[in-house]
Amino acid sequence: MKNLILKYGLISGAVSVALMAATTTWFRQTGKLEGGEIFGYAGMVLSMLVVFMGVRAYREQYRNGAITFGEAFKVAALMCLITCVCYVVGWMLIYHFVMPDFMEQYSNAYLSNMKSSGMSDADIQKASEQMNRYKEMYKNPLLRAGLTFMEPLPVALLVSLLSAALLRRKVAA
Repeated sequence: MKNLILKYGLISGAVSVALMAATTTWFRQTGKLEGGEIFGYAGMVLSMLVVFMGVRAYREQYRNGAITFGEAFKVAALMCLITCVCYVVGWMLIYHFVMPDFMEQYSNAYLSNMKSSGMSDADIQKASEQMNRYKEMYKNPLLRAGLTFMEPLPVALLVSLLSAALLRRKVAA
């Protein structure tokens, strides 16, 4: 059981990191961050599909085709936890080696979008001050890791709930 959870969690994490690396490379080459949230969350959902397959494999291989909601949720959550840890490690490496100026780029893009959408100078100045605080906070690797962990967590919880709900099956009498 532990091997199956580890296997599917690591596969899901590898998919997540590979998609993150591809997206980051594309952003780095183009210099554009537009659509980052869409690409990022789409990648998370794709990687979490492996978790669904893992819960199904667990049900079939270890539970003779029957599993309760609670047990399915536990298995999915453990796989998702592994995926989230891989995601954090992947981002920490990508941030350090590929995109150490990410926060500067993100801040510039954010403020540029505010200017182009016609926001007031006062609002832009306030956002700029807030971005400077975020950039300073992001320099702390523990805080950066914690913030990064929070990105895939909602998707992981949703996938765990959906997997458990869709894959639960009672023992045939």
